[in-house]
Amino acid sequence: MTDSVILDVWCELQCPDCHSALDDVRALRARYGDRLDIRLRHFPLEKHKHAFAAAQAAEEAIEQGQGWHYVEAVLARTADLAKGGEPVLIDVARELGLDAEEFDTALIDGRHMLIVDADQAEGKAIGVTGTPTYVIDGERLDGGKSQQGLRERIEEIADRLLAAGPA
Repeated sequence: MTDSVILDVWCELQCPDCHSALDDVRALRARYGDRLDIRLRHFPLEKHKHAFAAAQAAEEAIEQGQGWHYVEAVLARTADLAKGGEPVLIDVARELGLDAEEFDTALIDGRHMLIVDADQAEGKAIGVTGTPTYVIDGERLDGGKSQQGLRERIEEIADRLLAAGPA
């Protein structure tokens, strides 16, 4: 049996569909625990003007040890982010007890831009066109149009891989 399976979640933090996908991500995390390595991948969409900054802020949250907590908190406030922009990202960091000044500095100096750019380029290369999109065992599942049945499909693949053992 293999120890864990990787699930890449291509996400955009100003995307309402990504917010609704959190229930599936939480359910998968609860079912599999450490056996499913859920990795946040960034795919900011041009139609959301604060998405690129939000992706950079998420990387800063990861660096400060609160990646998914931050992502969930920002996704819960997509409308606020659309209206308020970057100050909302700093407010969320402060609310979570993170170093908000470091978030502000990270957004100014762009230290996480390369990670976001690389994720976006890789996403485009493998055919990601919208968010959320999941990739597990090389299979791309597009949740941007409908998330119906996606969690079940991810579970089928994860169960098969976990049962099959190392390649």
